[in-house]
Amino acid sequence: MQLARVIGTVVSTVKNESLHGRKFLIVQTLDADLEPKGKPMVALDAVGAGVGELVFWCRGKEASFPFKRDETPTDCTIVGIVDSDAHVNNVG
Repeated sequence: MQLARVIGTVVSTVKNESLHGRKFLIVQTLDADLEPKGKPMVALDAVGAGVGELVFWCRGKEASFPFKRDETPTDCTIVGIVDSDAHVNNVG
């Protein structure tokens, strides 16, 4: 899993049938200092995240684990919401 910030939404007028009712979001991957790294990506939302939230996301085979794996074609999924940026750097 990696950290990212949700920076936008995606409107899709045509979807795979198994993706109906699911939300796509644009995420920007972050480094350990919460600075942007790499290019933004489109992720399938499994937790009800929104724009501006700090989230965990995963890629590959694990991306389909929150759904019926054989029926949900996803390669990038948001799997958790971080309550606060302060939790990332909290060492005490």
